[in-house]
Amino acid sequence: MLLFSLLIVVLDNSILNVAMKTIASPAPTGLGATQSQLEWAINSYTLVFAGILFTAGLLGDRLGRKKVLLFGMVVFGVGSVLSAFSGSSGELIAFRAVMGFGGAFVMPATLAIIMNVFEREEQPKAIGIWAGAVGLAIAIGPITGGILLDHFWWGSVFLVNVPIVIVGLIAMVLLVPDSKDPRPGRLDPVGVLLSVVGLVLLVYGIIKGGQLADFTRPEVYGTVLGGLVVLVAFVLHERRSDHPAIDVRYFRNPAFSAAVSSISLVFFALMGTTFFIVFYTQSVRGYTPLQSGLLLLPLAAAQMFFAPRARLVVDKYGAKAVCTVGMLLVAATTAGFLLLGTDTPIWVLEVLFFLQGTGMAHIMPPATVSIMQSLPREKAGSGSAVNNTFRQVGGALGVAVLGSVLSTTYRDGISGELDAVPGLSDSARHAAGESIEATLGVAEKLGPQGKALIGPANDAFIHAMHVTVMGSTAVALLGAAVVALFLPGRKATRTDGADTRPDAQKEQAGAGA
Repeated sequence: MLLFSLLIVVLDNSILNVAMKTIASPAPTGLGATQSQLEWAINSYTLVFAGILFTAGLLGDRLGRKKVLLFGMVVFGVGSVLSAFSGSSGELIAFRAVMGFGGAFVMPATLAIIMNVFEREEQPKAIGIWAGAVGLAIAIGPITGGILLDHFWWGSVFLVNVPIVIVGLIAMVLLVPDSKDPRPGRLDPVGVLLSVVGLVLLVYGIIKGGQLADFTRPEVYGTVLGGLVVLVAFVLHERRSDHPAIDVRYFRNPAFSAAVSSISLVFFALMGTTFFIVFYTQSVRGYTPLQSGLLLLPLAAAQMFFAPRARLVVDKYGAKAVCTVGMLLVAATTAGFLLLGTDTPIWVLEVLFFLQGTGMAHIMPPATVSIMQSLPREKAGSGSAVNNTFRQVGGALGVAVLGSVLSTTYRDGISGELDAVPGLSDSARHAAGESIEATLGVAEKLGPQGKALIGPANDAFIHAMHVTVMGSTAVALLGAAVVALFLPGRKATRTDGADTRPDAQKEQAGAGA
C-alpha cells in the first residue's frame, strides 16, 4: 500500500508529460498554454512539493507518518479534481500547486515508514522495490495518459487520480502501521517560508529569461539574484536555528551529502530531457499521445527490472562504483540524443531509453540507501524529506534552466522564418517563436502559406534539442564526478544507528512487515 501511494504521485507527473502537447493546443482541444506556462504547470507542483517537504517530514515524525500520509492523499485527490476542470493555464498552475502540497505529505511518509518497518539488513531490498515502483509509474502514466487523451478531454489525465486515491485511502487505513519520532523537533515556519520564496524567485527568473529570450532584462536577473539572496538567508537561518527545517549538519557526512547531490544532479539532467522529448515524439515525429507513451516503456522496464536488483551489484562492487557507472551511463545516453533527427529510426530512441533507465536503476536505490542509513531511524521522516526535496529541486531547476535554453535556442533558429511571414504582428511573432507548438499553431492558421514553416520549425527544434542535451550531459557528468570523489567506497556506518525503539514498537514494526 505504501507503493500504491508512491505510485499515484509519480504517475501524475508522467501522465502530464504526455499531455503537455494537448494542453498547449488552442481551445477547445487544450488551454493554449505557452511553453513558459507549461514549465510553470510542472514547476508549481515541484516547487510547492519541495518547499513543504521539510515541514511534512517533521510533521510525520511528530504526529505519526500514517496520519500525515492519509492527509496528503486527500489533498492530492482534491487538487486533482480542481486541475481536471481548470478553465485557464493560470488555474491549472494554481491547482497543480495544491496537488504538490498534498504530494509533499505522501512522499516522505512512504519512505519513512519503510525505514521503520524493515530492519537495516532488509532496507536495501525494500528501497530497491520502492525505486522500482517509480519505474512502474513511469510506464503506466504515459500509456494511461495516451489512452485517456485518445478518448477524452485533457482533464481526464488528472481525474483518473481520484478512484486511485479512494482505494488507496481505504487500504492504508486498514493495512499500514503508524510510527513517529519519540523525540520530535519543533517546526520551523521561517525556514519553510524562506525556502519556498527563494526557490520560486529563482525558478521564475530563469523561466522568464527563456520566455523573453533575454537574460539581461532587470526583471530576469533581478529576480534570479533575489532568489539566490533569499536561499543564502535560508541556509544561514538553518545553521543558527536550534530547530531547523533541515539540519545542515547532515551534510558533514560524505555518504549523505554526495548521495543527495547525485540525486539532485541526475534529476536536473533527466527532467530537462523529459520536458522536450514529448515535443520531439509528438510535434516533430507525429506520434499520438498513446504512441508517445508506449515509447517510454523501455525506460520504465529497465528501472522496474534493475532497481530491485541493484543491491546485489552494490554488495559486490560498492555504492561508489555502482553510482558512478550509473551516472556515466545516464550522461552517455543523454548525449545519445544528439543522434536524433527528423527521420532517425525510432529504435535508436528506444535503446537510449532502455540504457537510461538502467543507469537510473543503479543510482536511485544505492543513493537513497546511503542517505537513509546515514541518519538515526527515528529521523527517517526528515531524511526522506531531504532526499525528496533535493530530487524535486533538481528536477524543477532542470525544467527551468534547460527549458529556457530550449526556448531561447529555438526562438533564435525560427525568428528569421517568422520575420518573413507577411501580416504577423510583433506580439504574434514573439508568441509564435516561443515553442514549436506555437509555431505550428500559427502555420495551421495561415493555411497553405503556413506549410512553409513546418520544415524550418522542425529543424529549429532539433537544433535546440541538441543544444539542450549537451547541457544535460554536462550536468550528469558533474554528478558522476561528485559521486566518484566524495561518496564513501565502503558501506557507510552510522555511529548512532542502533535500534533504540522500545520493545513494543519493535514488535509492532515486525508485525507490520
